[in-house]
Amino acid sequence: MGRVTTRPDPAYAPGVRIRDMTLDDCTAAAEIRVRGWQHAYAGLIPQTYLDAMDIAEDAERRRAHLSAHGGPVNLVAEAPDSTVTGWACYGPSRDEGARPGSAEVYAIYVRPGIIGTGTGRALLGEVTARSAADGFDEMTLWVLKGNVRARRFYERAGFGPDGAEEPFEAGGAVVPEVRYLRPLRPPAAA
Repeated sequence: MGRVTTRPDPAYAPGVRIRDMTLDDCTAAAEIRVRGWQHAYAGLIPQTYLDAMDIAEDAERRRAHLSAHGGPVNLVAEAPDSTVTGWACYGPSRDEGARPGSAEVYAIYVRPGIIGTGTGRALLGEVTARSAADGFDEMTLWVLKGNVRARRFYERAGFGPDGAEEPFEAGGAVVPEVRYLRPLRPPAAA
């Protein structure tokens, strides 16, 4: 059985449980990802691209990724009634030239209707705690430059832009992404 936590502070995520994702969660995670894109990226990515996103196709990709042994870690947030309310995925940094001790948040999404309830903080808290426990000393992530709400969310969690920027293509549009970085361990004393 996978790891389960109730680490999230009940003051901001009452009853939220974070656990390893299973194949049975793939459809819920796909729905959260697709609806999350459609919500967060409206006006940033062409609407035709967002409208064409397919939950069933995404669920199949989630199943394939989850079935691959040695792949990234996938977590879900679960409400007290066992409804999957969020999904996160992380692993070693995929950036060219990344340090061996660098982890990366590949994705984190929460059902749009519950944004601001602490579920995202609970997921990100578990991702950073597990990454530190697994020996990573820093964590990066990429966020669309124009996604101001997400950038504020990450900044409140201790992440900050490190100066790297890359183009991201979706639906024929190229939008900039910025990389954020957060140390996972305190700096060594000099």
